[in-house]
Amino acid sequence: MHGYSRSFNLWFAAMELDACGFVVDFSSLRPFEQRLRQQFDHTFLVNADDPLLAEWQRLHDLEAIDLRVMENVGMEATAALIWTWANELLHERDGARTCCYAVEARENSSNAATYSAVPPWFSAQG
Repeated sequence: MHGYSRSFNLWFAAMELDACGFVVDFSSLRPFEQRLRQQFDHTFLVNADDPLLAEWQRLHDLEAIDLRVMENVGMEATAALIWTWANELLHERDGARTCCYAVEARENSSNAATYSAVPPWFSAQG
């Protein structure tokens, strides 16, 4: 077993500021923060192809662990997943006004990965 301590840095962009002068009002990201907590805070992460998945599921069913099955628990895949989640929220809420263009997922001072891309619906606004 391996424990993780994850942290994330996100970068946002906008072609124009909102009525309050923000790219993104961070207080409006509480649903996103809650999604991160639900997925990563005191949970047990495992790859979908883990050979012990049935045993992890059994322990979850016994409430011994709070299991989260992911396609890939690595920092690179996690950064891409968080980028997707952030852009789903922003696109739904702001249309094409804002986007998340980079996410850094960090496990510790020596293990981090950054995923960076501009969603096509945002770049079309340029």
